[in-house]
Amino acid sequence: MKRRFLYLLISCMVLASTSCDDEFLERTPTDAIAASDALATTANMRLVINGLHRLLYAQSQVILPGGSSTFSGEHYWITSDDAMVGNVIHSAPANGWLRDELQWNAHSLPTDPINFHRWYQRYHIVASASAIINKVEEDAIPVDDELADILGQAYAYRAYAYYDLITHFARGYLIGNPASDPGVPLQTGTEPPYTSGPRATVQEIYDQMRADINESISFFEQASARCTGTPDCKSNLNINVAHGLKARIALSSGDWATAAASAVEARQGYPLMSESEWKSGFNTNSLPEVIWGSNVISTETVFFRSYFYLMSNTFNGSQNRGNPKLFNAEMYNQIPDTDYRRDVVLPLAPNTNPSANNDQGGSADVDPNYDDQARFEFVADSIRTVYGTDGLGHNLHPYMHYKMKNKNPGTIDPDDIILMRSAEMYLIEAEAEAMQGNIPAAQNALQELVGSRNSAYNAALFATQADLMDEIKLQWYVELFGEGFGYENHIRWDEPLDLTNSGADPTYYGDGFMQAAPSVNDSWIWKIPQAEIDANPNLTENNQN
Repeated sequence: MKRRFLYLLISCMVLASTSCDDEFLERTPTDAIAASDALATTANMRLVINGLHRLLYAQSQVILPGGSSTFSGEHYWITSDDAMVGNVIHSAPANGWLRDELQWNAHSLPTDPINFHRWYQRYHIVASASAIINKVEEDAIPVDDELADILGQAYAYRAYAYYDLITHFARGYLIGNPASDPGVPLQTGTEPPYTSGPRATVQEIYDQMRADINESISFFEQASARCTGTPDCKSNLNINVAHGLKARIALSSGDWATAAASAVEARQGYPLMSESEWKSGFNTNSLPEVIWGSNVISTETVFFRSYFYLMSNTFNGSQNRGNPKLFNAEMYNQIPDTDYRRDVVLPLAPNTNPSANNDQGGSADVDPNYDDQARFEFVADSIRTVYGTDGLGHNLHPYMHYKMKNKNPGTIDPDDIILMRSAEMYLIEAEAEAMQGNIPAAQNALQELVGSRNSAYNAALFATQADLMDEIKLQWYVELFGEGFGYENHIRWDEPLDLTNSGADPTYYGDGFMQAAPSVNDSWIWKIPQAEIDANPNLTENNQN
Protein backbone atom coordinates (compact mmCIF):
# COMPACT_ATOMS: atom_id res chain seq x y z
CA MET A 1 0.00 0.00 0.00
CA LYS A 2 2.93 2.33 0.67
CA ARG A 3 4.19 1.80 -2.86
CA ARG A 4 0.74 2.55 -4.22
CA PHE A 5 0.47 5.80 -2.28
CA LEU A 6 3.86 6.96 -3.52
CA TYR A 7 2.84 6.10 -7.06
CA LEU A 8 -0.24 8.26 -6.75
CA LEU A 9 1.62 11.17 -5.20
CA ILE A 10 4.53 11.14 -7.64
CA SER A 11 2.23 10.67 -10.62
CA CYS A 12 0.72 14.06 -9.80
CA MET A 13 4.17 15.64 -9.88
CA VAL A 14 5.07 13.92 -13.12
CA LEU A 15 1.79 14.83 -14.76
CA ALA A 16 2.45 18.46 -13.93
CA SER A 17 5.87 18.50 -15.56
CA THR A 18 5.61 16.20 -18.59
CA SER A 19 3.27 15.61 -21.49
CA CYS A 20 1.27 12.44 -22.03
CA ASP A 21 3.85 11.38 -24.62
CA ASP A 22 6.59 11.00 -22.02
CA GLU A 23 7.19 7.70 -20.28
CA PHE A 24 8.70 9.15 -17.13
CA LEU A 25 6.71 6.86 -14.85
CA GLU A 26 8.14 3.80 -16.52
CA ARG A 27 11.69 5.07 -16.16
CA THR A 28 11.47 6.21 -12.53
CA PRO A 29 10.14 3.54 -10.13
CA THR A 30 7.95 4.89 -7.38
CA ASP A 31 9.99 3.29 -4.60
CA ALA A 32 13.09 5.21 -5.70
CA ILE A 33 11.96 8.37 -3.96
CA ALA A 34 10.73 8.96 -0.42
CA ALA A 35 7.42 10.66 0.31
CA SER A 36 9.30 13.31 2.29
CA ASP A 37 11.38 14.09 -0.81
CA ALA A 38 8.31 14.26 -3.01
CA LEU A 39 7.01 17.10 -0.82
CA ALA A 40 10.33 18.52 0.30
CA THR A 41 9.89 21.93 -1.26
CA THR A 42 7.12 24.38 -2.03
CA ALA A 43 7.97 23.90 -5.69
CA ASN A 44 7.30 20.16 -5.39
CA MET A 45 4.03 20.80 -3.60
CA ARG A 46 3.08 23.10 -6.47
CA LEU A 47 3.82 20.27 -8.89
CA VAL A 48 1.37 18.05 -7.01
CA ILE A 49 -1.33 20.75 -7.20
CA ASN A 50 -0.65 21.23 -10.90
CA GLY A 51 -0.95 17.47 -11.32
CA LEU A 52 -4.42 17.61 -9.79
CA HIS A 53 -5.38 20.29 -12.30
CA ARG A 54 -4.36 17.89 -15.07
CA LEU A 55 -6.09 14.94 -13.44
CA LEU A 56 -9.40 16.71 -14.03
CA TYR A 57 -9.02 16.29 -17.78
CA ALA A 58 -6.14 13.95 -18.67
CA GLN A 59 -6.58 10.31 -19.72
CA SER A 60 -6.43 8.32 -16.50
CA GLN A 61 -4.33 5.48 -17.91
CA VAL A 62 -1.34 7.82 -18.13
CA ILE A 63 -1.73 8.78 -14.46
CA LEU A 64 -3.21 5.96 -12.43
CA PRO A 65 -2.34 2.27 -12.28
CA GLY A 66 -5.31 0.44 -13.75
CA GLY A 67 -6.59 3.64 -15.34
CA SER A 68 -8.55 3.69 -18.58
CA SER A 69 -8.49 6.11 -21.47
CA THR A 70 -12.28 6.10 -21.38
CA PHE A 71 -12.59 8.03 -18.14
CA SER A 72 -10.71 11.26 -18.75
CA GLY A 73 -11.78 13.16 -15.66
CA GLU A 74 -14.43 15.84 -16.02
CA HIS A 75 -14.68 15.23 -19.75
CA TYR A 76 -16.58 12.10 -18.77
CA TRP A 77 -18.13 12.86 -15.40
CA ILE A 78 -19.88 16.06 -16.50
CA THR A 79 -21.41 14.45 -19.57
CA SER A 80 -22.37 11.20 -17.83
CA ASP A 81 -24.11 13.01 -14.95
CA ASP A 82 -26.30 14.87 -17.43
CA ALA A 83 -26.82 11.86 -19.69
CA MET A 84 -28.11 9.57 -16.94
CA VAL A 85 -30.93 11.96 -15.98
CA GLY A 86 -31.88 13.05 -19.48
CA ASN A 87 -30.59 16.59 -19.16
CA VAL A 88 -28.85 15.92 -22.45
CA ILE A 89 -30.86 13.67 -24.75
CA HIS A 90 -29.14 11.16 -27.02
CA SER A 91 -30.86 10.81 -30.38
CA ALA A 92 -29.20 7.58 -31.61
CA PRO A 93 -26.80 4.85 -30.42
CA ALA A 94 -23.92 5.87 -32.73
CA ASN A 95 -20.84 4.13 -31.29
CA GLY A 96 -22.54 3.44 -27.96
CA TRP A 97 -20.68 5.93 -25.77
CA LEU A 98 -22.62 6.70 -22.53
CA ARG A 99 -25.35 4.22 -23.49
CA ASP A 100 -24.87 2.16 -20.33
CA GLU A 101 -25.01 5.31 -18.23
CA LEU A 102 -28.21 6.70 -19.71
CA GLN A 103 -29.84 3.25 -19.56
CA TRP A 104 -28.87 2.92 -15.87
CA ASN A 105 -26.81 -0.19 -16.57
CA ALA A 106 -23.48 1.19 -15.33
CA HIS A 107 -23.59 2.82 -11.89
CA SER A 108 -25.79 0.00 -10.59
CA LEU A 109 -23.08 -2.66 -11.17
CA PRO A 110 -20.26 -2.90 -8.59
CA THR A 111 -17.91 -4.29 -11.23
CA ASP A 112 -18.59 -1.62 -13.84
CA PRO A 113 -15.53 0.52 -14.63
CA ILE A 114 -17.47 3.76 -14.15
CA ASN A 115 -17.80 3.13 -10.40
CA PHE A 116 -14.17 2.14 -9.99
CA HIS A 117 -12.75 5.08 -11.90
CA ARG A 118 -14.89 7.75 -10.29
CA TRP A 119 -14.06 6.38 -6.84
CA TYR A 120 -10.37 5.93 -7.62
CA GLN A 121 -9.89 9.33 -9.25
CA ARG A 122 -11.60 11.15 -6.38
CA TYR A 123 -9.63 9.33 -3.70
CA HIS A 124 -6.47 10.09 -5.63
CA ILE A 125 -7.33 13.79 -5.18
CA VAL A 126 -8.01 13.19 -1.47
CA ALA A 127 -4.68 11.41 -0.98
CA SER A 128 -2.62 13.98 -2.85
CA ALA A 129 -4.26 16.95 -1.15
CA SER A 130 -3.90 15.30 2.26
CA ALA A 131 -0.20 14.65 1.64
CA ILE A 132 0.42 18.38 1.24
CA ILE A 133 -1.77 19.35 4.19
CA ASN A 134 -0.18 16.80 6.51
CA LYS A 135 3.38 17.58 5.43
CA VAL A 136 2.98 21.28 6.26
CA GLU A 137 1.35 20.52 9.59
CA GLU A 138 3.76 17.78 10.69
CA ASP A 139 6.89 19.74 9.77
CA ALA A 140 5.47 23.04 11.06
CA ILE A 141 6.50 24.72 7.82
CA PRO A 142 6.11 28.52 7.94
CA VAL A 143 3.26 29.61 5.68
CA ASP A 144 4.07 32.45 3.30
CA ASP A 145 1.72 33.72 0.58
CA GLU A 146 2.91 31.03 -1.87
CA LEU A 147 2.34 28.16 0.54
CA ALA A 148 -0.97 29.71 1.62
CA ASP A 149 -2.15 29.47 -1.98
CA ILE A 150 -1.05 25.83 -2.21
CA LEU A 151 -2.81 24.95 1.04
CA GLY A 152 -5.93 26.83 -0.03
CA GLN A 153 -6.05 24.73 -3.18
CA ALA A 154 -5.28 21.49 -1.36
CA TYR A 155 -8.08 21.94 1.17
CA ALA A 156 -10.51 23.00 -1.57
CA TYR A 157 -9.58 20.00 -3.72
CA ARG A 158 -10.20 17.62 -0.83
CA ALA A 159 -13.61 19.15 -0.17
CA TYR A 160 -14.38 18.98 -3.90
CA ALA A 161 -13.47 15.30 -4.10
CA TYR A 162 -15.49 14.33 -1.04
CA TYR A 163 -18.47 16.33 -2.28
CA ASP A 164 -18.48 14.33 -5.50
CA LEU A 165 -18.04 11.03 -3.66
CA ILE A 166 -20.80 11.66 -1.12
CA THR A 167 -23.17 12.93 -3.82
CA HIS A 168 -22.88 9.73 -5.85
CA PHE A 169 -22.09 6.94 -3.39
CA ALA A 170 -24.49 7.78 -0.53
CA ARG A 171 -28.05 8.83 0.11
CA GLY A 172 -28.68 12.55 -0.31
CA TYR A 173 -28.32 14.67 2.81
CA LEU A 174 -31.79 16.23 2.54
CA ILE A 175 -33.65 12.99 1.83
CA GLY A 176 -32.07 10.69 4.40
CA ASN A 177 -30.74 10.53 7.95
CA PRO A 178 -27.22 11.93 7.60
CA ALA A 179 -26.26 11.17 11.19
CA SER A 180 -26.65 7.44 10.54
CA ASP A 181 -26.67 6.94 6.76
CA PRO A 182 -23.43 5.31 5.55
CA GLY A 183 -21.29 7.65 3.51
CA VAL A 184 -17.82 6.88 2.16
CA PRO A 185 -14.50 6.14 3.91
CA LEU A 186 -13.04 9.24 5.53
CA GLN A 187 -9.33 9.02 4.79
CA THR A 188 -7.12 12.02 5.49
CA GLY A 189 -4.01 10.23 6.77
CA THR A 190 -0.95 9.63 4.64
CA GLU A 191 1.23 7.55 6.96
CA PRO A 192 1.50 3.75 7.20
CA PRO A 193 -0.36 1.44 7.12
CA TYR A 194 -2.33 3.34 4.41
CA THR A 195 -5.39 1.18 4.98
CA SER A 196 -8.65 2.78 3.99
CA GLY A 197 -11.22 2.99 6.75
CA PRO A 198 -14.84 1.94 7.08
CA ARG A 199 -17.70 4.01 5.73
CA ALA A 200 -18.11 7.20 7.74
CA THR A 201 -21.60 8.60 8.10
CA VAL A 202 -22.90 11.16 5.64
CA GLN A 203 -22.80 13.73 8.44
CA GLU A 204 -19.14 13.01 9.20
CA ILE A 205 -18.22 13.54 5.56
CA TYR A 206 -20.14 16.81 5.47
CA ASP A 207 -18.42 17.93 8.66
CA GLN A 208 -15.05 17.23 7.02
CA MET A 209 -16.01 19.08 3.85
CA ARG A 210 -17.16 22.12 5.80
CA ALA A 211 -13.99 22.16 7.87
CA ASP A 212 -11.84 21.78 4.75
CA ILE A 213 -13.53 24.51 2.77
CA ASN A 214 -13.35 26.93 5.69
CA GLU A 215 -9.63 26.17 6.02
CA SER A 216 -9.28 26.73 2.29
CA ILE A 217 -10.88 30.17 2.49
CA SER A 218 -8.73 31.07 5.48
CA PHE A 219 -5.52 30.22 3.62
CA PHE A 220 -6.65 31.96 0.43
CA GLU A 221 -7.19 35.12 2.47
CA GLN A 222 -3.44 35.01 3.22
CA ALA A 223 -2.39 34.12 -0.32
CA SER A 224 -1.42 36.23 -3.27
CA ALA A 225 -4.16 36.66 -5.85
CA ARG A 226 -4.53 34.19 -8.68
CA CYS A 227 -3.04 35.31 -11.98
CA THR A 228 -5.35 36.82 -14.58
CA GLY A 229 -5.46 37.36 -18.30
CA THR A 230 -5.03 33.86 -19.73
CA PRO A 231 -7.21 30.71 -19.68
CA ASP A 232 -4.62 28.69 -17.74
CA CYS A 233 -4.95 31.04 -14.74
CA LYS A 234 -8.48 29.83 -14.07
CA SER A 235 -7.36 26.21 -13.89
CA ASN A 236 -6.02 27.14 -10.45
CA LEU A 237 -8.47 27.26 -7.57
CA ASN A 238 -8.77 30.56 -5.70
CA ILE A 239 -10.90 32.10 -2.96
CA ASN A 240 -13.87 32.53 -5.32
CA VAL A 241 -13.76 28.83 -6.20
CA ALA A 242 -13.62 27.98 -2.49
CA HIS A 243 -16.68 30.15 -1.79
CA GLY A 244 -18.41 28.47 -4.74
CA LEU A 245 -17.68 25.00 -3.39
CA LYS A 246 -18.88 26.13 0.03
CA ALA A 247 -22.11 27.30 -1.59
CA ARG A 248 -22.61 23.92 -3.29
CA ILE A 249 -21.96 22.00 -0.06
CA ALA A 250 -24.32 24.24 1.90
CA LEU A 251 -27.09 24.07 -0.71
CA SER A 252 -26.98 20.27 -0.84
CA SER A 253 -27.33 20.04 2.94
CA GLY A 254 -30.04 22.67 3.48
CA ASP A 255 -27.78 25.29 5.03
CA TRP A 256 -29.63 27.93 3.06
CA ALA A 257 -28.17 31.05 4.65
CA THR A 258 -24.59 29.89 4.10
CA ALA A 259 -25.38 28.83 0.54
CA ALA A 260 -26.79 32.24 -0.36
CA ALA A 261 -23.99 34.22 1.27
CA SER A 262 -21.23 32.04 -0.17
CA ALA A 263 -22.71 32.22 -3.66
CA VAL A 264 -22.62 36.01 -3.52
CA GLU A 265 -18.97 35.92 -2.44
CA ALA A 266 -18.05 33.43 -5.14
CA ARG A 267 -19.27 35.50 -8.06
CA GLN A 268 -17.56 38.75 -7.07
CA GLY A 269 -15.41 39.91 -9.97
CA TYR A 270 -17.01 37.55 -12.50
CA PRO A 271 -19.71 39.51 -14.37
CA LEU A 272 -22.38 37.80 -16.40
CA MET A 273 -21.70 37.25 -20.07
CA SER A 274 -23.16 39.28 -22.90
CA GLU A 275 -25.41 37.62 -25.47
CA SER A 276 -22.55 37.19 -27.96
CA GLU A 277 -20.33 35.69 -25.27
CA TRP A 278 -23.09 33.32 -24.11
CA LYS A 279 -23.57 32.11 -27.69
CA SER A 280 -19.86 31.76 -28.44
CA GLY A 281 -19.66 28.06 -27.54
CA PHE A 282 -18.62 27.71 -23.87
CA ASN A 283 -15.18 26.60 -24.99
CA THR A 284 -12.79 28.85 -23.07
CA ASN A 285 -12.01 29.93 -19.54
CA SER A 286 -11.57 33.45 -20.93
CA LEU A 287 -15.33 34.06 -20.74
CA PRO A 288 -15.87 36.67 -18.02
CA GLU A 289 -18.19 34.68 -15.78
CA VAL A 290 -15.99 31.57 -15.66
CA ILE A 291 -14.73 31.25 -12.08
CA TRP A 292 -12.95 27.92 -12.56
CA GLY A 293 -12.23 25.69 -15.52
CA SER A 294 -9.73 23.21 -16.88
CA ASN A 295 -7.39 24.69 -19.46
CA VAL A 296 -6.84 21.72 -21.77
CA ILE A 297 -3.40 22.07 -23.32
CA SER A 298 -2.57 20.61 -26.71
CA THR A 299 -0.05 18.08 -25.35
CA GLU A 300 -2.72 16.65 -23.04
CA THR A 301 -5.68 16.56 -25.41
CA VAL A 302 -7.79 13.43 -25.07
CA PHE A 303 -9.11 13.50 -28.65
CA PHE A 304 -12.14 11.18 -28.80
CA ARG A 305 -12.54 11.08 -25.02
CA SER A 306 -13.12 14.81 -24.64
CA TYR A 307 -16.06 16.74 -23.24
CA PHE A 308 -16.72 18.32 -26.63
CA TYR A 309 -16.67 14.92 -28.31
CA LEU A 310 -19.37 13.75 -25.90
CA MET A 311 -21.36 16.99 -25.75
CA SER A 312 -20.83 19.31 -28.72
CA ASN A 313 -22.48 18.84 -32.10
CA THR A 314 -19.56 20.50 -33.90
CA PHE A 315 -16.71 18.17 -32.85
CA ASN A 316 -15.53 15.90 -35.66
CA GLY A 317 -16.08 12.43 -34.24
CA SER A 318 -18.30 9.42 -34.76
CA GLN A 319 -20.21 10.00 -31.52
CA ASN A 320 -21.19 13.48 -32.71
CA ARG A 321 -21.84 12.60 -36.33
CA GLY A 322 -24.06 9.65 -35.50
CA ASN A 323 -25.70 10.90 -32.31
CA PRO A 324 -26.65 14.60 -32.30
CA LYS A 325 -27.19 15.69 -28.68
CA LEU A 326 -30.58 17.20 -27.95
CA PHE A 327 -32.06 19.78 -25.62
CA ASN A 328 -35.04 18.44 -23.67
CA ALA A 329 -38.03 19.33 -25.87
CA GLU A 330 -40.39 19.80 -22.93
CA MET A 331 -37.98 22.27 -21.33
CA TYR A 332 -37.39 24.11 -24.60
CA ASN A 333 -41.10 24.73 -25.06
CA GLN A 334 -41.18 26.58 -21.73
CA ILE A 335 -38.59 29.16 -22.83
CA PRO A 336 -40.20 32.45 -23.96
CA ASP A 337 -39.43 33.87 -27.38
CA THR A 338 -37.72 36.88 -25.78
CA ASP A 339 -35.04 34.69 -24.18
CA TYR A 340 -31.98 34.53 -26.44
CA ARG A 341 -30.96 31.17 -25.02
CA ARG A 342 -33.61 29.61 -27.27
CA ASP A 343 -31.42 30.48 -30.22
CA VAL A 344 -28.87 27.72 -29.55
CA VAL A 345 -31.53 25.01 -30.00
CA LEU A 346 -32.89 24.03 -33.43
CA PRO A 347 -36.34 22.49 -32.90
CA LEU A 348 -36.91 22.15 -36.65
CA ALA A 349 -33.54 20.78 -37.68
CA PRO A 350 -34.09 18.04 -40.29
CA ASN A 351 -33.74 14.52 -38.96
CA THR A 352 -31.05 13.27 -41.33
CA ASN A 353 -30.11 10.10 -39.45
CA PRO A 354 -31.72 6.88 -40.72
CA SER A 355 -30.59 5.26 -37.44
CA ALA A 356 -32.32 7.83 -35.21
CA ASN A 357 -34.03 6.34 -32.17
CA ASN A 358 -37.41 7.80 -33.15
CA ASP A 359 -37.38 6.10 -36.61
CA GLN A 360 -38.16 9.45 -38.24
CA GLY A 361 -34.75 10.11 -39.75
CA GLY A 362 -33.14 9.91 -43.16
CA SER A 363 -35.42 11.85 -45.48
CA ALA A 364 -38.47 14.07 -45.78
CA ASP A 365 -40.53 10.91 -46.30
CA VAL A 366 -40.32 10.06 -42.60
CA ASP A 367 -39.47 13.42 -40.97
CA PRO A 368 -42.83 14.94 -39.90
CA ASN A 369 -41.43 18.47 -40.09
CA TYR A 370 -40.75 18.25 -43.85
CA ASP A 371 -42.73 17.13 -46.89
CA ASP A 372 -40.25 18.16 -49.55
CA GLN A 373 -36.88 16.45 -49.95
CA ALA A 374 -35.24 19.44 -51.61
CA ARG A 375 -36.23 21.69 -48.72
CA PHE A 376 -35.12 19.01 -46.26
CA GLU A 377 -31.65 18.86 -47.82
CA PHE A 378 -31.34 22.63 -48.25
CA VAL A 379 -32.03 23.32 -44.58
CA ALA A 380 -29.66 20.53 -43.49
CA ASP A 381 -26.84 21.84 -45.69
CA SER A 382 -27.42 25.39 -44.47
CA ILE A 383 -27.15 24.34 -40.81
CA ARG A 384 -23.94 22.42 -41.43
CA THR A 385 -22.45 25.40 -43.24
CA VAL A 386 -23.39 27.86 -40.51
CA TYR A 387 -21.94 25.67 -37.74
CA GLY A 388 -18.78 24.56 -39.53
CA THR A 389 -19.48 20.88 -40.18
CA ASP A 390 -20.17 21.09 -43.92
CA GLY A 391 -19.01 17.99 -45.78
CA LEU A 392 -18.11 16.02 -42.63
CA GLY A 393 -21.19 13.80 -42.42
CA HIS A 394 -22.69 15.21 -39.22
CA ASN A 395 -26.29 14.10 -38.79
CA LEU A 396 -28.95 16.52 -37.61
CA HIS A 397 -32.03 16.06 -35.43
CA PRO A 398 -34.91 18.20 -34.16
CA TYR A 399 -34.06 19.98 -30.90
CA MET A 400 -30.33 19.53 -31.40
CA HIS A 401 -28.29 22.17 -29.60
CA TYR A 402 -25.38 24.41 -30.46
CA LYS A 403 -24.73 25.74 -26.99
CA MET A 404 -21.33 24.05 -26.82
CA LYS A 405 -19.30 24.66 -29.96
CA ASN A 406 -15.63 24.02 -30.64
CA LYS A 407 -13.44 27.05 -31.19
CA ASN A 408 -12.47 25.33 -34.43
CA PRO A 409 -15.66 23.52 -35.48
CA GLY A 410 -15.26 20.36 -37.50
CA THR A 411 -11.92 19.55 -35.87
CA ILE A 412 -10.73 17.54 -32.87
CA ASP A 413 -8.78 20.45 -31.38
CA PRO A 414 -8.84 20.64 -27.55
CA ASP A 415 -11.01 23.19 -25.76
CA ASP A 416 -11.38 24.21 -22.11
CA ILE A 417 -13.88 22.62 -19.71
CA ILE A 418 -15.88 25.09 -17.63
CA LEU A 419 -16.30 23.86 -14.04
CA MET A 420 -17.87 26.85 -12.28
CA ARG A 421 -19.34 30.14 -13.41
CA SER A 422 -21.19 33.00 -11.82
CA ALA A 423 -24.56 32.07 -13.36
CA GLU A 424 -24.61 28.98 -11.14
CA MET A 425 -24.01 31.19 -8.11
CA TYR A 426 -27.05 33.33 -8.92
CA LEU A 427 -29.16 30.18 -9.09
CA ILE A 428 -27.76 28.89 -5.79
CA GLU A 429 -28.56 32.24 -4.19
CA ALA A 430 -32.09 32.30 -5.62
CA GLU A 431 -32.82 28.73 -4.51
CA ALA A 432 -31.37 29.22 -1.05
CA GLU A 433 -33.32 32.44 -0.52
CA ALA A 434 -36.52 30.85 -1.79
CA MET A 435 -36.08 27.89 0.57
CA GLN A 436 -35.78 30.36 3.47
CA GLY A 437 -38.96 32.09 2.39
CA ASN A 438 -37.07 35.25 1.43
CA ILE A 439 -39.20 35.86 -1.66
CA PRO A 440 -37.92 39.34 -2.65
CA ALA A 441 -34.27 38.25 -2.30
CA ALA A 442 -34.89 35.17 -4.45
CA GLN A 443 -36.69 37.28 -7.04
CA ASN A 444 -33.82 39.77 -7.14
CA ALA A 445 -31.24 37.06 -7.79
CA LEU A 446 -33.38 35.55 -10.55
CA GLN A 447 -34.05 38.92 -12.10
CA GLU A 448 -30.38 39.78 -12.28
CA LEU A 449 -29.48 36.50 -13.98
CA VAL A 450 -32.45 35.75 -16.20
CA GLY A 451 -33.12 39.41 -16.95
CA SER A 452 -29.71 39.50 -18.61
CA ARG A 453 -30.81 36.67 -20.94
CA ASN A 454 -34.46 37.65 -21.48
CA SER A 455 -35.33 41.28 -22.14
CA ALA A 456 -38.95 40.78 -21.02
CA TYR A 457 -38.25 38.83 -17.85
CA ASN A 458 -40.17 39.70 -14.69
CA ALA A 459 -39.25 37.65 -11.64
CA ALA A 460 -42.00 39.36 -9.63
CA LEU A 461 -44.49 37.08 -11.40
CA PHE A 462 -43.22 34.23 -9.21
CA ALA A 463 -44.60 35.37 -5.90
CA THR A 464 -44.79 32.19 -3.83
CA GLN A 465 -42.11 29.76 -2.72
CA ALA A 466 -43.65 27.00 -4.84
CA ASP A 467 -43.81 29.15 -7.98
CA LEU A 468 -40.28 30.41 -7.39
CA MET A 469 -38.89 26.90 -7.03
CA ASP A 470 -40.59 25.78 -10.23
CA GLU A 471 -39.03 28.71 -12.05
CA ILE A 472 -35.62 28.18 -10.44
CA LYS A 473 -35.62 24.53 -11.51
CA LEU A 474 -36.39 25.56 -15.09
CA GLN A 475 -33.59 28.11 -15.03
CA TRP A 476 -31.10 25.56 -13.69
CA TYR A 477 -31.84 23.52 -16.79
CA VAL A 478 -31.95 26.30 -19.38
CA GLU A 479 -28.86 28.11 -18.12
CA LEU A 480 -26.66 25.14 -17.18
CA PHE A 481 -27.74 22.57 -19.76
CA GLY A 482 -24.84 20.24 -20.49
CA GLU A 483 -22.66 21.49 -17.63
CA GLY A 484 -23.13 18.48 -15.37
CA PHE A 485 -25.66 19.54 -12.71
CA GLY A 486 -28.53 17.24 -13.65
CA TYR A 487 -27.80 14.33 -11.33
CA GLU A 488 -27.11 16.32 -8.15
CA ASN A 489 -30.16 18.53 -8.76
CA HIS A 490 -32.41 15.48 -8.89
CA ILE A 491 -30.95 14.27 -5.60
CA ARG A 492 -31.32 17.63 -3.85
CA TRP A 493 -34.86 18.21 -5.09
CA ASP A 494 -35.84 14.55 -4.61
CA GLU A 495 -37.25 14.55 -8.12
CA PRO A 496 -38.21 11.40 -10.01
CA LEU A 497 -36.91 10.82 -13.51
CA ASP A 498 -39.55 10.99 -16.22
CA LEU A 499 -38.45 11.64 -19.79
CA THR A 500 -41.93 11.61 -21.29
CA ASN A 501 -42.17 14.45 -23.85
CA SER A 502 -38.41 15.09 -23.61
CA GLY A 503 -37.53 13.61 -27.00
CA ALA A 504 -35.88 10.55 -25.47
CA ASP A 505 -36.89 7.19 -26.88
CA PRO A 506 -38.28 4.95 -24.10
CA THR A 507 -37.10 1.76 -25.78
CA TYR A 508 -33.55 2.98 -26.17
CA TYR A 509 -33.40 4.57 -22.71
CA GLY A 510 -34.79 1.53 -20.90
CA ASP A 511 -34.55 1.90 -17.13
CA GLY A 512 -33.17 5.40 -17.62
CA PHE A 513 -36.45 6.66 -19.02
CA MET A 514 -38.34 6.64 -15.75
CA GLN A 515 -37.26 6.23 -12.11
CA ALA A 516 -39.01 6.92 -8.82
CA ALA A 517 -37.73 9.74 -6.62
CA PRO A 518 -34.38 9.23 -4.82
CA SER A 519 -35.96 9.21 -1.36
CA VAL A 520 -37.86 6.02 -2.19
CA ASN A 521 -35.45 4.53 -4.71
CA ASP A 522 -31.93 3.46 -3.78
CA SER A 523 -31.15 2.84 -7.45
CA TRP A 524 -29.95 6.46 -7.51
CA ILE A 525 -27.03 5.57 -5.23
CA TRP A 526 -23.93 4.37 -7.07
CA LYS A 527 -22.50 1.01 -6.11
CA ILE A 528 -19.19 0.98 -4.28
CA PRO A 529 -16.60 -0.54 -6.63
CA GLN A 530 -16.19 -4.26 -6.05
CA ALA A 531 -12.44 -3.72 -6.11
CA GLU A 532 -12.76 -1.50 -3.02
CA ILE A 533 -14.92 -4.06 -1.22
CA ASP A 534 -12.36 -6.76 -2.01
CA ALA A 535 -9.30 -4.71 -1.02
CA ASN A 536 -10.53 -2.76 2.00
CA PRO A 537 -10.44 -4.87 5.21
CA ASN A 538 -12.95 -2.47 6.77
CA LEU A 539 -15.63 -3.11 4.14
CA THR A 540 -17.66 -6.22 3.40
CA GLU A 541 -20.49 -7.05 1.02
CA ASN A 542 -22.85 -5.94 3.79
CA ASN A 543 -21.50 -2.41 3.33
CA GLN A 544 -22.51 -2.29 -0.33
CA ASN A 545 -25.18 0.18 -1.41
